[in-house]
Amino acid sequence: MSSLDQPLTLRSGLRLGGRVALAPLTNTQSHADGTLGDDELRWLLRRARGGFSWISTCAAWVSEEGQAWAGQLGIASDAHLPGLRRLAAALGAEGVARVVQLHHGGAKAEVAPRRLSTGGPEGARAATAADLAQVTEDFVAAALRAKEAGFDGVEVHGANGYLFTQFLAPADNPRTDAWGGDLEGRARLLRDTTRAIRAAVGTDFALGVRLSPVDHFARRGLVLADSVQVGRWLAEDGVDFVHLSLGDVRGAPPHEPEAGSIVRAFRDALPPDVALFAPGGIWTLHDAEEARALGVDVVVLGRAGIAHPDWPRASAMPEFAPHRPPWTREALVEVGVGPAFVDYLERSAGMVVGGFARR
Repeated sequence: MSSLDQPLTLRSGLRLGGRVALAPLTNTQSHADGTLGDDELRWLLRRARGGFSWISTCAAWVSEEGQAWAGQLGIASDAHLPGLRRLAAALGAEGVARVVQLHHGGAKAEVAPRRLSTGGPEGARAATAADLAQVTEDFVAAALRAKEAGFDGVEVHGANGYLFTQFLAPADNPRTDAWGGDLEGRARLLRDTTRAIRAAVGTDFALGVRLSPVDHFARRGLVLADSVQVGRWLAEDGVDFVHLSLGDVRGAPPHEPEAGSIVRAFRDALPPDVALFAPGGIWTLHDAEEARALGVDVVVLGRAGIAHPDWPRASAMPEFAPHRPPWTREALVEVGVGPAFVDYLERSAGMVVGGFARR
């Protein structure tokens, strides 16, 4: 039996039937007001039926000022609840773990009526203490909404340059108050929010955080030792899992190669009962088993999950050969990717045949 078939029970008691998760992929398939779109439901449901044990929504905005792109799912209002209930019920019927990723774009909330930031870059307003208290309240309200809708847990999006990363990264956080300066100050907003969510939802509802552990492109000051410490703090604050945002699950930090394996550093630092989720270049069963051997408890699929809605089953077949990008529009439609998602993928170089080049 593959290690991917082993069940896993999180701190909260949530049981996963296997070790393969669908990444919380931006797909722009919901409505302008954040209510669930039919194409978004179909996209997720097809992967649930394909054998994924863990299905996460895309990043869902927790407040209007946190919305980052058009077509983004929302969880900021009770008006979002009917669609969320529908999604939770459909996924629950397939027996998968169902999670909402909670998101605030901060200074990157490009479609929001106003943008909030650490220090007020052009076009954004520097967050006050009252603003930050409201951010925490909005995340708590969203988490309670997810629980009411029937989901099994939530993941706080603390990665990829959005609000919490903007506070964590020294280059993006010029503050000298209690939310800036040293690592403890820069991590305060994330920790306050995580603790408040745990207190509100109780211990029987899964809670995790996604982190960008190191700089990959621009140097923002995210270093592995600091991020590992944040992971330790989050474990103390009651999370069930830490989800790393990685381009290569096997890799070392690009700017700190001497630090060694990112995954290994986190697995060694986290308590055994805090699960480690990680993506990054996982296309085949061999790739996934390598990630598990490094210390990943649950492997997370992004691009492979787009092309192969049944990857957990198909990858076990000896003849399996993953379909890597670029993909044709027709091939994407065949695997349950809606028109808006295809259009979104076309805007990324190398994802869709002829897409990026002609724009």
